[in-house]
This record gives sequence, structure tokens and C-alpha cells, in this order.
Amino acid sequence: MVNDVIDVSADFTIARQALWDVLLDPQSYPRMFTGIGSCERVERPDGAVVWQVRVGSAAAGIQTHEFVLSIGRWYESFELRSPVLGSFVSVRLRGDVERTRLDITLFAAANVHPALANRSNSAVTDWVKAGLRRTSDVIAGTRSSVVINAERSPLRRNAGVARSIAATGLMRPDPVSMVKQLRSLSKWGFNLAGGYAAGAAHEPDRVAIIDPTRQRSFAEVDARSSALAGAMYAVGLRAGDAIGLLARNHAGMVETMVAAGKLGVDVALLNAGLSGRRIEEIVQRHRLSAVFVDGELETLIRYLHSEIPRFTTDQCPPDPERTTVDGLIALGQDDFPVPAHPGRLIVLTSGTSGSPKGARRPHAKGFGTIAALLSRIPLRVEDVMLIPAPLFHTWGLAGLQLSTALRATVVLTDGFDALDCLRAIAEHKISTLIVVPTMVERLLDVPADMRAGFDLSSLRHVISCGAPLAGATVLRFLDTFGDVLYNVYGSTEVSWASVATPDDLRVSPTTAGRPPLGTRVAVLGPDLRPVPVGSTGHIFVANHMLFDGYVNAAPPEEADGMLDTGDLGYLDASGRLFVAGRDDEMIISGGENVFPRPVEEALAHLPQITEVAVVGVPDREFGQRLAAFVVKREGAGLDSDMVRTYIRNRLSRFSVPRDVTFLSALPRGETGKILKRVLVRPESALSE
Repeated sequence: MVNDVIDVSADFTIARQALWDVLLDPQSYPRMFTGIGSCERVERPDGAVVWQVRVGSAAAGIQTHEFVLSIGRWYESFELRSPVLGSFVSVRLRGDVERTRLDITLFAAANVHPALANRSNSAVTDWVKAGLRRTSDVIAGTRSSVVINAERSPLRRNAGVARSIAATGLMRPDPVSMVKQLRSLSKWGFNLAGGYAAGAAHEPDRVAIIDPTRQRSFAEVDARSSALAGAMYAVGLRAGDAIGLLARNHAGMVETMVAAGKLGVDVALLNAGLSGRRIEEIVQRHRLSAVFVDGELETLIRYLHSEIPRFTTDQCPPDPERTTVDGLIALGQDDFPVPAHPGRLIVLTSGTSGSPKGARRPHAKGFGTIAALLSRIPLRVEDVMLIPAPLFHTWGLAGLQLSTALRATVVLTDGFDALDCLRAIAEHKISTLIVVPTMVERLLDVPADMRAGFDLSSLRHVISCGAPLAGATVLRFLDTFGDVLYNVYGSTEVSWASVATPDDLRVSPTTAGRPPLGTRVAVLGPDLRPVPVGSTGHIFVANHMLFDGYVNAAPPEEADGMLDTGDLGYLDASGRLFVAGRDDEMIISGGENVFPRPVEEALAHLPQITEVAVVGVPDREFGQRLAAFVVKREGAGLDSDMVRTYIRNRLSRFSVPRDVTFLSALPRGETGKILKRVLVRPESALSE
């Protein structure tokens, strides 16, 4: 059992002032010491400085403690004391510019974390020294920010694939069915076409898709998509051609993607939130041979050349003479040549910082693709999955692709309404919900008494991707809906990079999690070499699902087989990834590097605020400064000075937004991502 008093000493060949600076930075502790989820500096109105420390684990419990910081002599000693716990830590430094001796005394450490009560003094001492070594590594520049999950070990990766697939219940002892499924996958590949064909071979009558107006079985999707592929061939489409698909979530959209894949035709998924002029530009750039479009979205293609064939994907053609997908299927032309390579899906990047680019999505590489996500998210075969996230977005599409591999029944919705979402969960016994962060926030906005009217007991996985989730939102969701939230970090270019499980999020609500099976994540410096653990750099990712390049643009930077995500972040002592923000969002204010996201995270904890975005703007004196755009809750009393004072008491002075603007809503794209460029340059919204 750990003693009340533990003394730890360590010697380092580093300057005393450098070590002091790191130890006096509260952000160092969750980065360097395992078990610490966060550490935030808060200045009280009386001038006292308090560190709010989040410690624990999902198994042992999570606690937040306040420690009062008091400094003895500068560069020589400081204490952190908790009057509530009766615990304190005293730190003393001796040395010069070359060497430093560190003497630390911990009192009543067991009161800080219940798991320590049954640990030995030596275990606590080893924990302290390990954290100090990482602290020293940061100062020395040790290149350690790489986390690999079997990405370079085929034996380990294959064993992990087998375990993940077995856990789903996908492999059943039915040799006849298995042969049929493998034959379908061999013919069409590990893609949407192969997934629906395999599902039809195993359980043809199982419901595959439910949308607002109809439902389709696996056999129906397979047969109808083959007939549609034959009709596409009959009207002149050939392998290697590309079509545009502009549609909301419904069965016709899915059947069009599957049919094109069977014919070897690429599909450019057009964003329904773009302007007609931007869609015209994309159609010309990609040289699309035809456009398949929902009737209600017809106005978005009004600028296209009249010779480009148009087909209506839903049951509402704008012109009675217009051929619909159902009409093409009714032709019964299911005879077409099977291509050497299935058609690819082209997803448009979000374009939050410029024009969207078409990224060619790779085909899945066998069962390893599904096993990667399953290694972090325990989905089961034949689950019921609700996808309100747009299918033209990488994450909505990924959910659909995942569903076919698991023979899941997919419920598709046209748009998102929080009450309708809860109603659908109860009605269809949804087990997995695929969302983007703004949907997480909308679900939390539903009053508790209304939410209580729905049976949500079937819900086991709420998987969010597409933008960062605020830590305050994460904790509220876990407390409201239970430990069902998973946060996936990735991009159109790298697919996935990391997954945060509910256990990860309980400890560190802002984490992006750990890399799934077959993935390597590294944080690199300007020289494209790893930075120390805990240091911020560029996030690079390698896995077997890196994209096949942009249609008409240069690819991202590459290093040792990894692609640059365009984000900055760091790895902590436990191997968890944290995203600081886009590399083009960081500003330099008065010579200091400042990120908007910590300011957004801090403001998200204010109960008066529902939404917030922080951006960098030019400043004559400091070069750049931060500007905050805030959406207040109805009736909330909040002004600009209160916002600035709140940040001043929690972050550095360079993080205080000089400008605070209150809006009724933040500008968002079709997928819910905040369009920060519109906040900086409102005129840019006119071109979208």
C-alpha cells in the first residue's frame, strides 16, 4: 500500500530554466503523465491560480480535483496543494544551464486517485520518473511521436483481422452460403456491389435499405442494380466513364452507386450544398458523361450543357419525359460486360478552406478494411444502422460501406431532425447511429422530458466523424446517452487515422483516440521527422486505404509512406492523438503560436453558449489576433467583456479574442462543418 509521503529524485542534463518552464505549464501533465486526462489553469477573481486536474480511468472512475499553485522562489520551487483532499506535491529544482536535480515530495497521493491505494511506493515512483523522462525528451527533442498498430507487421495484422471478424459473428459454419458470398465478392470486389451481392447470396430476403418511402431487400438491391447497370450500358455508358450523382439519402442513390460500380463507371458524389455554378465547374473538370439527380435538386444543374444526359434518381422527375432510375431498371437490360476493375467513387473534399477537390476513394482491401474499424468499434453482424449523415460525404459513405460488409439493415433519412432521429431509433431498434458533430449537439438540445418518451435501449454505438467534438459536448453526451459515443478522426484522403472509444473520451474528452488495426500515425516537424511525444507537429497517417489521388490537383505531402492530413496535433504518453487544428488555422500573434481550438473548447463549457467558432484575423500591432463568433442560448446574459474575461482567466493573453461577434447561427456546410472562411470573408459565401 502506498505511503502518505513519497520522495522522488531525478537528475537531468538539461537547463534548470528549460525544465522549470515545462513543469509550470499545466498542459504538459496530460501529455507526459499517463492517467491524467486534462490539466487546466484557472485564475480566480482573488488572483489565486488553480489547476483543475482530471484524473482516473473508465474502470477506476474519473475525478476532477483543484490544486492551488504557489511559487516559492522563481526557477527553484513550487507547490500544488488540494485543501479538499489534503494532498500536495512539492517540486524543488537545483542546477544550472547544463544540469538540473529535481526533488519531488508527494503527500497523500492515494487521495488523488483511488487506484493508487493498492499500489506500491515503487510503482508511484516509476510513474513519476516516466513522466519526467518524457518531459526531458521534449526539451532534448527526442523523436518519439509515432504510434503503429500492426501497420508494418503482416503477421500481427492478419491475426488482428481474424479476431475482429470473428467477434462480429460474420463467419458462420455454413459452407454453401460462404462459397456463394465469396463468389460474389470475387466477381464484384470488396465494395458496395460485392457487399450487396454477398448479402443476397447469404440471406436474400433480409431488409438492406429502409428510406422514407420504401424498403429493399439485399436480393432486390442486387437485382435492381444489375438491371440499372445494363440500362446504363444500353444508353452508352462504358467502363472508365464517370457520372455525377446529386442526391439525398435514399435507395435510388445507393442503387445508382452500386450499378455504376458493376459497370466499371466512376461516380462523382456531388455535394447538395454547393451552388449551381460550382457544380457546373465540377462537371466540366471531371468530364462527366451523365448526371443522375434528385428531382428537387434539379435547379442545381440548370447551368449544365444541354447535351449532358440527365436521369432522375427519385420518383419526382421535373419533366414527365425525363427517364428515372426506376424507368431504366424497368427496361430489363441486365446484360453488360463485367469490367476488369469496378468503378470508383469520387468524393469531394469539404472545401472549408477553398474549392472542393475530387478525391478517388480506393477499393477495400479484403476483410482488413472492415477489421480496422472493428478493432476499435465492436459492431456486430446484422445490426440495424441509421445513417442521417449525407452519403455524398466521406463519413456517411463509409457507414454505408461498413453496413454492407456486416449485412446490416440501413435506415436512411433525408436530412436530420433530432426528434425524428430519436423516433427512428425507437421505431427501428437502431443499434448504430452514424453522425457528424452538429447532429450530436442537436440530439443534446432535445429537452429531457421529450427524450424520455423514446425507448433508446437498443442504441450501442453513436459514431461521429467529420469535425472535432467539443469536450463539453462529449461529456454531456456520455452522461445523457451512456457510454455509446465513438469519435473517428480521419479525412477523405487518409480514410481513418484514429478512433476514440467511450473509455478514451471519459478520460480525455478532446482526444481523437488511438489508431485502429493496420494504421500508423506520426506527428512530424518541418524536417518531416517525428517530434517528441507531447510536442505539436503535422499529423501524418499511413494505412491500406489512403486515397488514390485527386482528380485534378496535386496530392498532399508524403513522408515514409504516410500522407499529411493538413492538421496539427500531438500524441500523449498513452499513445492517444489530439488534434490542435488545421495547419492554416494557427496564427502568430505577437510572436506566439496560437490555436483557435483551445479557445473554442473553453467557451463551449459556458452554459450561455450553444455554438462558437474562433478564427484568426489580421492585426496591425500583433500581426494576427483571434476573433470569436458566438451563438448565445435564448435569453442568456452574455457580453463581449464576459467572454474575454473568461478566456483571460483560463488561457494565455494571446488567446483572448479581441473581437467577439454574436450571431444567430454559424455558417455550416451540407455536412454540418462550420465554414470559417465565410466568417472571415462573408463574400466567399456568394460563390458556393
